[in-house]
Amino acid sequence: PGKLSDYIQSPYKNENEARYANNGGLPPDLSLITKARHGGADYIFALLTGYRDPPAGVVIAEGQHWNPYFPGGRIQMPPPIYDGGVEYEDGTEATASQMAKDVTTFLAWAAEPEADERKKMGLKFIAGLALCGAAAGWYKRFLWSIYKSRRISFH
Repeated sequence: PGKLSDYIQSPYKNENEARYANNGGLPPDLSLITKARHGGADYIFALLTGYRDPPAGVVIAEGQHWNPYFPGGRIQMPPPIYDGGVEYEDGTEATASQMAKDVTTFLAWAAEPEADERKKMGLKFIAGLALCGAAAGWYKRFLWSIYKSRRISFH
């Protein structure tokens, strides 16, 4: 069995085979795609679910598809997700939107698998900082209380 951190090998032997299988377009490495694109996971979700018919007057070459969320609108990747494409064990309906959400969530995790641990560590740090701040405030109040309660007389 593999580990989550194992390297995923390319399904293609070389760049030429990858281009041949994808209508001349070289498929990108998706392991960091959510960090590389503006909008991150939202961009990926929109790209996966955004395939439409081209607007009037727009000419699409053979093998291309229209997706308004892709820069330029023309994309060589065919729609990768269809309703009913997978069967969920828990009975969840396999809509294109649900599958795109699952893919997007996985790609966001693949880009930063340590993100959850980092957020937990940040929360612990902030809690510790707040505790230290409260202790310092109490100590300051205790230390200066003798000066604040002292009575000064000028006669």
